[in-house]
Formats: sequence, structure tokens, C-alpha cells
Amino acid sequence: MAVLKHIAIKNADYSAAVCYLKYQHDERHLKPLLDENGSMMLRSEFHMNGVNCNPDTFDLECEMLNDQYRKNYRYDEVKSHHYIISFDPRDKDEHHLTGEKAQILGLEFVKNHLPGHQALVCTHTDGHNGSGNIHVHIIINSLRKLDIEPQSYTTRSIDCKAGYKHHLTKDYLKYLQQELMNLCQRENLYQVDLLSPAQRKITEAEYWLQKRGQKELEDINEQIIADGMNPMETTFQTRKQFVRNAVSEISSSAISFEDFQSQLFEKYKIHVKENRGRYSYLHPEREKYISGRSLGTNFDKDYLLNLFEANALAAEQEEKQRQTMPDYHADPIAILFIRSDLRLVVDLQNCIKAQQSRAYAQKVKISNLQQMAKTVAYIQENGFDTRENLQTTYDSITLQMHDARQKTKDTETQIKSVNEQIHYLGQYLSTKSTYNEFLKARFKGKFRKDHADEIEKHEKAVQILKAQNPDDSLPKMKDLKLEKERLLALKAAQYDTYTYYKDYQKELRTACANVDNILGQHHIRDHTQRTEQTL
Repeated sequence: MAVLKHIAIKNADYSAAVCYLKYQHDERHLKPLLDENGSMMLRSEFHMNGVNCNPDTFDLECEMLNDQYRKNYRYDEVKSHHYIISFDPRDKDEHHLTGEKAQILGLEFVKNHLPGHQALVCTHTDGHNGSGNIHVHIIINSLRKLDIEPQSYTTRSIDCKAGYKHHLTKDYLKYLQQELMNLCQRENLYQVDLLSPAQRKITEAEYWLQKRGQKELEDINEQIIADGMNPMETTFQTRKQFVRNAVSEISSSAISFEDFQSQLFEKYKIHVKENRGRYSYLHPEREKYISGRSLGTNFDKDYLLNLFEANALAAEQEEKQRQTMPDYHADPIAILFIRSDLRLVVDLQNCIKAQQSRAYAQKVKISNLQQMAKTVAYIQENGFDTRENLQTTYDSITLQMHDARQKTKDTETQIKSVNEQIHYLGQYLSTKSTYNEFLKARFKGKFRKDHADEIEKHEKAVQILKAQNPDDSLPKMKDLKLEKERLLALKAAQYDTYTYYKDYQKELRTACANVDNILGQHHIRDHTQRTEQTL
């Protein structure tokens, strides 16, 4: 799940970047940590290289280039750009990602996608707050040192010339994110769709606000504990996070916007309004609304309306299932099933162990008498007047059990189809940029030969996705995920129904067998088993 982060830096002191990369820092205040002698401490592990510069003289070379072109003098100019590629912590153990390998990938990324700039590439293996995720810092001088060939992301002629500044557009950033996704896919690393908006959007300002609030809360709680009392709260929550949690809880069961609106205010005193096709939320302690867009895609109108529709559909399906369940009051056959401890009566004549051991045979006789008594009580309690009545109920429950199982299998087939579409849609998105370049390429044969694997994957994904959609259109990822959630909920309900009938049928089968033993009608039991096998 590699993530790409960009920071524009206006600090003219390039040596500060080198210092941060080499020495340990307080991540909150970005100040170097000192040992007992007042000296800065080197990081436990880091890998540093320079591109178009010497890493040890990166700061001096950047300043010399700035002097050469007489740029980056004003205080409000962006002097450098800081990119961070953060890999998933699981890649370290599961995919054997090391600092050396990450450094190689970082250098490759810079040379291919940030060409012409003086760049400092440094890999840290400690991770933020001890998370252990390997991440690569890429710091480039905003001024380009070398001329480069025109690229697909360059929009101006000066974006290829030395002496001009790094121009990061939205399209360029999307290009970098796409290339990072391709890199992770090639190296079999965990990846996330960087081109889609975040489901839960947490800005850096909110992140540090939560950290500061948590620290202050812990300090207060220490004093409360010292006074012999228990603190009421142990986790600090920002107002945005409060709204996220509330919306997530209410939206999971709401079936319409009106239902969602009323529940949210009734339980959390949060107002929600719709304006220009977007939802906004008013925290009870704020005067200004928080837009759903700033909270993440899971809190905006499109996602929530789809979720409400899915909830309404699930509620409708549940109601239908409830209607198909036996009416225990109207139908005397459909008795309320409560699992009992009824067990099969052992046939002593065919039990070899009982024939070999008199003590065991005596024990089985006592157990059989107990089970016979329980069977008689079971028959009387559930109103089975005749053996045929018991058999009819057993046959009816068996049919309903098979029907419930078939419905569950049908839903599993639908889930498998949706999972396949999600897989191929991800494959389609990850190869889309390469395929678009192929369509624009002048020498398509050569381009296809060089990128045969990606183009083949793209075409296969398009073919399968269109085949599974009647109108030949490509599905949306969020629609597929919502459909999967709905089907999983439906499958769980159907499986519960199947389990109900399965346990009920098993108990009735035991009762039938015990009654046959009591009456000595073994042929009826054989007939029952043959009937069950045909089903």
C-alpha cells in the first residue's frame, strides 16, 4: 500500500534537509534529538544517494545552481520539493522489502519521473512513530539542472529546459501516482488506488491536532489518576473524527436520507444538510458546517445514497425471508424449533462392542431407555400424533433446507462474480495509462511489443468486464464494493436460515429413527434414509 506524499518547501537552507535525513528528529517539532553530550544522533539505518549531484554537497550544489540562473532568491519561492514514498509495513515481512531494495526503487523512480533535477534520495527503515514501514524521501531542487526530453506529463516547453522550475500540476501528480502503483504491482508489493479520493480523508493538520490532543489528555489523566480517580476519557477525538464515527454508525442502518438525518440529530445532535449536491455536517460545538468531501468519500452524498439504497434493499430481503419463515401460530406443522439433546438410540443387535462387553451393553441399554423417554416426551411436546405426521414434517423441513442451501449457493455465485469484476477493474485501472499511451503511440507495433504484458492485461480486463455487463459499460469500483457488501449480508442471512432448517431436520431425523426403534419398524427408517438420499 505505497503512498506518495508531496511537500513544497520554501526554506532556503538546503542543509536542513540533509540534516533531517541523516540525524534523528522529533517528528512533532522537527527538531534534532541530542545525546547526553549535546550532539546530534545519527539514524540507526538509512541509505542515501544523490542524482545529478553528490549527496554530501547537495546543499552547496543547489545554491550554486540557483546563483547560476539567479533564481530562488525570494522568500516566498518554493526552493525544493519533498516527495515521500511510504510502503506498507507488511511488505517488510511478507514481500521481503529491505532498505536497500527500497532505495533502488526510489532511485529508479527519480531517474524515470523526476529527470533533470538535483535530487537527494534517502531511505529510512524505522517508520513514523515506530510503525516500521520503510519509506523513501526524495528531495529535489526546484530548479532544473539539465535539459530533458519532452514527457507525457509536460505541458509547457520550458518544463523540459534547464534553468526552469519544477512544475507540479494535477495531471503530473496523477501520473506520478499511477507510476508508483505500476511499480508496486511489478514488485508484488501491497498497493492502494492512489487516483481515487480517500474514503476517510485525514489531513496533516488534523493528524497533528489528534496527536497534540491525545498528549494533553494523557497529561490530564495522569493527574486524575494521581488524585485517586478514574479518567472518563482515554482517547482524544477531533471534531471531524467525531462526525466520521457518528455518520458511519448511523449510515450503516439508515434506509433514506430523512431517516439518516433524524437519527444523526437524535443520537449525536449533528445537523446534516444538502447543498449543491453535497452533504455538510454541523458538529454540536461548532458554528460552521464541515463538508462531507473534507471527511472522505464515505461521507458524501453519492456514497451515502448508494448505501441507503443497499440498506433498504437488504431490509426488504430480510423482510421477505422473515415472511418465508414458518408461521408457528398459523401452521401447526411448523413448530418452533429449539435444539434439544435428543440422541439416536443404539441398535444393540448390530453393535459389535455391546456384544463383546456385557458392561458396555448394560450401559447402552440404560442410555437407550433415557433416549426413548426423551423421544416420547419430544413427540408429545411437539404434537406429533402419528408416525406419518412426523414423517411429513421431516420431509417438509428437508425440502426447505435444500431450498435454503440452494439460495445460499446462488448468492455465493453472485459474490464470486462481483469479486472477479473487482479484480479485473483493478487490473484495468492499473494498466489504463499504459494503454492510453499505446493508443497515442506512433509506432504501435513496437510499443505493444515493449509493453505486451500490460496491454494484454488491459484488453483482457476490458473484455471480461464488458462481457459481464449487458450494456458493455464498465462498472464503478464503489458500486461493486457496495454490491459485494449487500451480497455478503444477504448470504449471512440465508446461511442462518439454512442452518436453522439443517439443525431442525437433523433433530427430526433422530426422532424418526428413535420412534422406529421403539416400534420395531426398521423398514420405515430405511425408507426415510432412501428418501433423504434422493433429495
